[in-house]
Amino acid sequence: MNRDIAFLERLLDAAGPSGFEVRAGRVWREEASSFAADVRVDVSGNSFATVNPAGSPTVMLAGHIDEIGLQVTHIDEEGFLYVDEIGGWDPQVLVGQRVTILGRGGDITGVIGKKGIHLIEPDERSKASKTKQLWVDVGAADRAGVVDLGIRVGDPMVIAQGMVRLAGDLIASRAIDDRIGAFVVLESLRLLAQDADGLTASATAVATVQEEIGYQGGGARTSAYAIDPDVAIVVDVTFSTDVPDIEKKELGEHLLGGGPVLSRGSAAHDQVFEALAAVADEEGIPYTIQASPKATRTDADGIHLTRTGVPTGLVSVPNRYMHSPNEVVSVEDLFHTARLIAAFVRRLDGETDFTPR
Repeated sequence: MNRDIAFLERLLDAAGPSGFEVRAGRVWREEASSFAADVRVDVSGNSFATVNPAGSPTVMLAGHIDEIGLQVTHIDEEGFLYVDEIGGWDPQVLVGQRVTILGRGGDITGVIGKKGIHLIEPDERSKASKTKQLWVDVGAADRAGVVDLGIRVGDPMVIAQGMVRLAGDLIASRAIDDRIGAFVVLESLRLLAQDADGLTASATAVATVQEEIGYQGGGARTSAYAIDPDVAIVVDVTFSTDVPDIEKKELGEHLLGGGPVLSRGSAAHDQVFEALAAVADEEGIPYTIQASPKATRTDADGIHLTRTGVPTGLVSVPNRYMHSPNEVVSVEDLFHTARLIAAFVRRLDGETDFTPR
């Protein structure tokens, strides 16, 4: 099925590492403003869009808009930049990559360098690279040349990879995790706005910030506090298990094109899970189930403990090659997830209560 994913591509290509999500947030809010009357941003950078603000119950739909990246920690006399990780990287995928540095005067292109294989001692060749052993080369002759380019310590950077289309309906991007979550919650809101007749609930989509570094809940916790929702749905990615050497006994069986993954346990409220599963069955939306006996390591962990507690559902999209420059998902999975969430919200009314009995 052909889908219009022009907005998705703009969103994925906008640079927005954790703590520096401004560009991606602007793209998201611009799109939201095309159909939602109430679009705003808070002091942390979380972006909000609401449909039917006077409705009840209040629903929060959260997907984090930040991506992993790198940050300049030192510029040496020879003009090489040293970096630390924003979020969790496997340093092996960084070697040889091109990067886009978000300098104060504009974007600067650099390449990640490492000692050449011919110069590495044989007993060192099999050892994994570490980020602190890598550097970024922007072509400057010295530190002054780097400064002249408008680069300072603390500047963030992302891998210079735009979204690409693969065979079938698959796409690859450096920012799948979790720019697609921010995309899905906004698409869910779009579906609700397109047919608002009979909608009882008030739904707010939130593109949250700093999930990749927000070990205490990041922007999800502060935005949930502000909204004070009666129920929340978080959209993130999970590991697809349709690639070699994946242990399905630990992760379950989740395939690209197999639909959304519904989480059970931990931060995922069981009654919200059951409601999501029932809606998926009624709507004919394919899905799989994932056990989350401990932390989900998503925005759900922060949201479900906000104020006096928020009944929270976690809906994930299967993702190949997570935290790499080329994460891969199925476009149809994104739209199945959006349709599921919109249908869930439509079934809520003023009598909805997720309190266990």
